[in-house]
Amino acid sequence: MFEYFPTGPYTWNLGVVATLNSGGLIDEVDRACRPIKDAANAGEDAGTPDFLRAWTALTDQLVAQAEEAEKAGHVRTAGQLWFRASNYLAQAERMLAHSDPNRVPTYRRMLEIAQKAFDTHSPGVTRVAIPYQGTTLPAYFSEAPGDGPKPVVVLVNGLDSTKEHMYASNHWEELAARGISCLMLDQPGTGESLRLQGLTARIDTEVWAGAAVDWLETRDDVDASRIGIVGWSLGGYYAPRAAAFEKRFALCVAWGANHDWGSVQRRRKEREGERPVPHYWSHVLWVWGQDGDENHLDGFLDFADDIHLDGVVEQITVPFLIAHGENDRQIPLAMAHRSYDQAVGSPKRELRVFTPEEGATEHIGLDHLPHVSTFVADWVADTFAELGGRA
Repeated sequence: MFEYFPTGPYTWNLGVVATLNSGGLIDEVDRACRPIKDAANAGEDAGTPDFLRAWTALTDQLVAQAEEAEKAGHVRTAGQLWFRASNYLAQAERMLAHSDPNRVPTYRRMLEIAQKAFDTHSPGVTRVAIPYQGTTLPAYFSEAPGDGPKPVVVLVNGLDSTKEHMYASNHWEELAARGISCLMLDQPGTGESLRLQGLTARIDTEVWAGAAVDWLETRDDVDASRIGIVGWSLGGYYAPRAAAFEKRFALCVAWGANHDWGSVQRRRKEREGERPVPHYWSHVLWVWGQDGDENHLDGFLDFADDIHLDGVVEQITVPFLIAHGENDRQIPLAMAHRSYDQAVGSPKRELRVFTPEEGATEHIGLDHLPHVSTFVADWVADTFAELGGRA
């Protein structure tokens, strides 16, 4: 993996790589990161205010340029600037502790910038709300071009990503080019659902996934017989669990095989394996709505032991793809093999391991994200074609 900060934290380097592989430009990223190289050496937690300031300054610069372009009537140019500004600010916000007073204001600004990007760069993407237990789940919907009902993928987050990261990844665009719509969902415990609505994660992911299917079935432009679910990172637990018990899903992809998240937490407590974000334990407790702190984790770890797919993936009865990086420093490759070996009920199961020689070998392929994205999109398109669809 390209490591901009040679002696800096993994979390910072992962953020830089994710940004560059989601449409960021090397010159802009370098201008943001060069002044904070020394701050990186202070540690991932201590340096996050510096990271936010540097990346916010870059965002401010692009926003000013986008506004000038719009005034001049250069909508395409403005759209490209809004799109990259959304990408940069999303990565900066991801690094913050949930208690940081800048977190919510930064996220609200992300939402505003993302809407500007839709208006000028991606008119096929719209903001939608999914009815869910007396409230709604925020999401972005990308409608594939063409007439008639189309297959759709529900794309779900991991531990620390948001629907804005999904948008920046351009995976929705790869799907749209293959005639597939995409629902980019901030499910409970992620993104806007967590930050602005206080909806925390739940083990029985089929509940919120079922709400997404209910909503999709109301749309005339959706082929309800071909609704798939794809989850990256911790979504590699969320999505298979949902597909196992919500039988309306027609296929499932674990984009990173998070087969036994509870055991990963016990390893991380012993400093085994990398963590995805700074302020890690504070973040996971917030996501799951659990009490405790870094020094008192026993209760949370006992809770987390139930976040696994043993006895679950056996219940998947639809095509199932597991995509995993050989050198994933967060989730051991052995977990991908566990998911594959146990998914005996799937009529079409496939394990795709990305190697160092080809790239995309780090966590969810962030070191070569387009490589994994196109592979997943092709597999989904081929599988939907094999399944046929509504006349």
